[in-house]
Amino acid sequence: MLVLAAMFNSKGLLVAAVSYWPDGSTAIPAHQFLERMRDPEMETNQENATRKGGIFRCADGTDKFLMIVGALGSIGDGLQYPLSTFVLSFVMNDYGTPNNPLSKDTVDKYALKLLYVAIGVGVSAFVEGLCWTRTAERQTSRMRMEYLRSVLRQEVGFFDTQESGSSTTYQVVSTISNDANSIQVAICDKIPNSLAYVATFISCIVVSFIVSWRLALAALPLMVLFVGPCLMFGKIMTDSLMQKLETYAAAGGIAEQAISSIRTVYSYVAERETLEKFSNALQKTLDLGIKQGLAKGIMMGCIGIIYLGWAFEAWFGGYLATEKGQKGGSLFVASVNVIMAGMSVMSVLPNLASVAEATDAATRIFELIDRAPQIDSEDKKGKALSHVRGEVVFKAIHFSYPSRPDTPVLEGLNLTIPAGKTIGLVGGSGSGKSTIISLLQRFYDPIHGEILLDGHAIKKLQLKWLRSQMGLVNQEPVLFATSILENILFGSEGASTDDVVNAAKAANAHDFIVKLPDGYDTQVGQFGFQMSGGQKQRIAIARALIREPKILLLDEATSALDTESEGIVQAAIDQASKGRTTITVAHRLSTIRKAKLIVVLQAGRVVEAGSHEELMQTNGRREGGEYFRMMQLQQTLVVQNEDPDDNYDYKVEGKNLSRTSTPGRHSWRLTAPGTPISNASTPRRISWRSTAPGTPMSNLSSPTTSIGTPYSYSLQYDISEASDEEDFESYYPVPSLWRLLEMNAPEWGSGLIGCMAAIGGGVSQSINAYFVGLLVATLFGTDKAAVKHKCTTLSFIFLGLAAFNFVTSLLQHYCFAVMGESLTKRVREKLLGKLLSFEIGWFDEDENTSAAICARLATEANMVRSLVGDRISLLVQAFFGSLSAYLLALVLSWRLGLVLLAVQPIVIGSYYSRSVVTKSMAGKARKAQKEGSQIASEAVINHRTITAFSSQKRILGLFKSTLRGPKEESVRHSYLSGIGLFSSQFFNTASIAVGYWYGGRLLTEGQIEAQQLFQSYLAVVFSGYVIAEAGSMTSDISKGRTAVQAVFKIMDRNTEIDPESSQRSTSKKEMRGKVELKDVFFVYPTRPDSIILKGLNLKIEPGKTVALVGPSGSGKSTIIGIIERFYDPLRGTVLIDGKDIKGYNLRWLRSHIALVSQEPSLFAGTIRENIAYGKQDAQESEIENAALLANAHEFISGMSEGYDTYCGERGVQLSGGQKQRVALARAILKNPKILLLDEATSALDSFSEKLVQEALEKMLVGRTCIVVAHRLSTIQKSDSIAVIKNGQVAEKGSHNELMSLGQEGVYYSLIRPQEAASNSSRFH
Repeated sequence: MLVLAAMFNSKGLLVAAVSYWPDGSTAIPAHQFLERMRDPEMETNQENATRKGGIFRCADGTDKFLMIVGALGSIGDGLQYPLSTFVLSFVMNDYGTPNNPLSKDTVDKYALKLLYVAIGVGVSAFVEGLCWTRTAERQTSRMRMEYLRSVLRQEVGFFDTQESGSSTTYQVVSTISNDANSIQVAICDKIPNSLAYVATFISCIVVSFIVSWRLALAALPLMVLFVGPCLMFGKIMTDSLMQKLETYAAAGGIAEQAISSIRTVYSYVAERETLEKFSNALQKTLDLGIKQGLAKGIMMGCIGIIYLGWAFEAWFGGYLATEKGQKGGSLFVASVNVIMAGMSVMSVLPNLASVAEATDAATRIFELIDRAPQIDSEDKKGKALSHVRGEVVFKAIHFSYPSRPDTPVLEGLNLTIPAGKTIGLVGGSGSGKSTIISLLQRFYDPIHGEILLDGHAIKKLQLKWLRSQMGLVNQEPVLFATSILENILFGSEGASTDDVVNAAKAANAHDFIVKLPDGYDTQVGQFGFQMSGGQKQRIAIARALIREPKILLLDEATSALDTESEGIVQAAIDQASKGRTTITVAHRLSTIRKAKLIVVLQAGRVVEAGSHEELMQTNGRREGGEYFRMMQLQQTLVVQNEDPDDNYDYKVEGKNLSRTSTPGRHSWRLTAPGTPISNASTPRRISWRSTAPGTPMSNLSSPTTSIGTPYSYSLQYDISEASDEEDFESYYPVPSLWRLLEMNAPEWGSGLIGCMAAIGGGVSQSINAYFVGLLVATLFGTDKAAVKHKCTTLSFIFLGLAAFNFVTSLLQHYCFAVMGESLTKRVREKLLGKLLSFEIGWFDEDENTSAAICARLATEANMVRSLVGDRISLLVQAFFGSLSAYLLALVLSWRLGLVLLAVQPIVIGSYYSRSVVTKSMAGKARKAQKEGSQIASEAVINHRTITAFSSQKRILGLFKSTLRGPKEESVRHSYLSGIGLFSSQFFNTASIAVGYWYGGRLLTEGQIEAQQLFQSYLAVVFSGYVIAEAGSMTSDISKGRTAVQAVFKIMDRNTEIDPESSQRSTSKKEMRGKVELKDVFFVYPTRPDSIILKGLNLKIEPGKTVALVGPSGSGKSTIIGIIERFYDPLRGTVLIDGKDIKGYNLRWLRSHIALVSQEPSLFAGTIRENIAYGKQDAQESEIENAALLANAHEFISGMSEGYDTYCGERGVQLSGGQKQRVALARAILKNPKILLLDEATSALDSFSEKLVQEALEKMLVGRTCIVVAHRLSTIQKSDSIAVIKNGQVAEKGSHNELMSLGQEGVYYSLIRPQEAASNSSRFH
């Protein structure tokens, strides 16, 4: 009778039927790969992408064996309904026939047969769960690997040509996680479910014809009524789901870009703008979700057609019983099996939809796997020269980027680079310098012309070999979120540790690396954020030098280095260049003055070529002189600021100027506030432990210093602090349902109506059970007239139940869809809003990468609805359905009712056994998926670097390591899954045996009537299935609880730097711009052992320009970050206009500060949108004026789409100089009181730099400006220069004042080499 419960379950009937199988879910697994990465070649391959094996394409021999055995298990599992009901037909005929003597032996015989069925079905279910779970993990692991391998194999141009507005990184991460996961779910659950339902369908039809062919034949048309609504509304649901997921693509892309560029978002106070865009994108998702809920409600309501089946059985069955002499049990079972056949078709549809979706996902995955890149890095064809001299020739090269085919970059370029010589490429931004390097590396192929290496066309050379002969250092250094050691090893897979150290020494990186607490094992953070710009660049240079290349490619390789480091690194590069062909792209002309050949590019052509001396003498000729003019521009910036009078005495901050003596190393101990900080005679390690936010700072001279931050710093390893995340999960409370309901308050009206509908649906089960039991008993009646009359009455009753079911189903699912979708949107908005209030230090944590955060927004926030909409709906329905059913059973037969109630916990518990396994495995899978997603994210973002160094194998190795754990766990998981399925199937069927065995005993003893037996049993079993239906959602609810726990963990976290506290003022006075840092100590939260600032004092008067200079890693950019309040100092204060910046409203403060970083962050939008970022109400004239001042208007206007030109993800469609000028225009538009320039002009050519410098000079009037710079031309005009060394201000004064200190001065030692180079080049 277990089957009857499922059939009669009118509310959520489809779910009830599906819940019998492994996870009970009918929900189509959502995937997040939304914008298809497609080109014409991929379009033609779409239909054929999965024909080479379809969804099982990655299956090997073992997997095929597992699937065959698993399929047999699924078929055996699907026979439970027909076999159970076939035995029950005999049971019911014997039990229900009046005056039929029933012996205990007969009762025992039937119970034993049902027990045999239970064992057989249970074993089949075990085999099903074991085999399918195991093969699903094996196949999807291979699929993820093959997909990432193919992504890394694609040419660079493929990523440039993705659709405008899409996020390539988001697409790949979604495919690696969500698409692959949907395929895994399909193989693990949906395909075996489908096989089982097909087996159920066929066997039910066979059994129905065996027991009553007349009724079966007459009832078959009813199946069409079951299937029709499901097909129609199921398609509507699927279409709505797909559209819903597609609309979230835009929202997900907005969030991903904001989180990955969080510093830019903060500095331009664009949090609200980001949230508005995110919210607007989510509104479409909400509307489609509600539409999906409405379609589901209509579909579930139409399933009430099952009552028409019972109405038909009551009418036609009564006829057969009275006129054809058929027994009631046979008629009942025949009718049940026909209905179950239709139910099986309905139940298989959602599973087939999921399989179809997984097939679609597989198609997308295999499209890319099968895509043959136009430039294939894995292609083994081509020559590998035995000896490379290094001569490179460009012949009549024409080229335009695939994303901008109408904008030529190189036009007939001819260039010969002699072997073993150094060549410098100079020219304006966008002139094609970096393009030449990209073409030589075969990131792209020219449209016309050819490139030769030692006389051989590079297209005919083996590509991986070709790239192995080159070492590349980009203008913007790219590091991976791993250790320094691993990052350097990307340059040479087989290098030893000694090789790494030697390369680091050659790049002047070894000294700062060994000073880090973990040395070469120091983690650099996502995109290398834990390193300063100069440190990142030196690591990148070491990575290039370790491969000992024949051709060295330097694209502004020393632009981020201070003068001292640059001199050493340049010397190392000069040494490394000997015997090698070296191509250097440079804007700082002094760096290429010694080059054998200097090539001047303009508009994609060579306009001048020669040595430095030759080019300096071309002035006055009709053509040429570009290099001379560029050199003049650079020298003008130096000459204009020189002062012949260096002899005067002055004071800085009330003290005689002198070079501050600083020891080579310090061992610091923090003393009580107000106590002078001194060098400790006995070095003591500092232990920082976290206290609650806002806790006053304890006595700093104590051994343990407590500071109100969320981080636990302990140099002495404390095991109790080793697993903060795990400990947090164990004690962080699961959010209460009431809290979620409070967030759903605006939709309480819909919730109330939905609850009433759910109550009606639950109670209807008991009503249904009562009348079905009455119908079965009636069919055994001997009075033909009475039987016909009762059957006719019951037909009308079932018709009424059908109408009632339609209304309650429609209201229930629609109202709870409104609740769930509204709550999901609200949670996503609040979550992103909360994230955009966190301090930068939180984002520096390894577990808080952009990929992990976006996964939370996409999946975990979406699971909230399972805890509110789905959970309340099911709980209300289950509670009232079971309550009414238990009361009915006890009233009808309290003895049988109590026995059946005693069995129910075992039956219900068997469902939860499966859910517990799912929950335990889900956590591990999520963690591994986040690790893999992060690697995939970085692989796409850093695709050019991976391609340049042929590091695909290394990345795949890192990705494979994240799959190893889940793969090993899947073996245990498969056994547990099989055991869970066995228990649920066995106990379900065994409960039938127990119920009818005890009921039969009561019948033999005359303590119960057959009608009471049927009604009591059906009522209790109905309640069990309503509860089991809720239990089938336990895996989703358990995932939802864990997900919501993680969401609320973020939402409840108090940020250490509150961006908008009501207790902090927004000054009514106009900001003057006076900045002062007093006794500032600072460490980065992720590197607590490394003190960056050590009692730094610095004062900047309003309207003045101060340049910060010093070695890389000395803390210059850190000062910028502290002024922006990206971080707060450990000790000391930062004052603006004499007021502690902690006293200002942070967003108001940042609105008066503009930041232009060393590495500009642009967003995937138009140039206009990027310039107006943070100022949505900007007028077109304001945008153009800002672009004019930043020297960006000319190149923007020269593009075919002008200001509407799409920048690409992270501005990839623009050159480095173009990106920097757009970023500068963005800062100019902000019209700030304080301007922070962190190497803001480092990416500009000399001509652009001069114009931008002039624009900045105009902009600086009336503004305070803090400039971090290494270039002499940038800092000479500053009102004062602060030299930062060892975390302190070592010297301060003007250029001339600091130079007057002579060789003893720190500034002198930094600047003199650069000044000497500049002066010498000026006179040539």
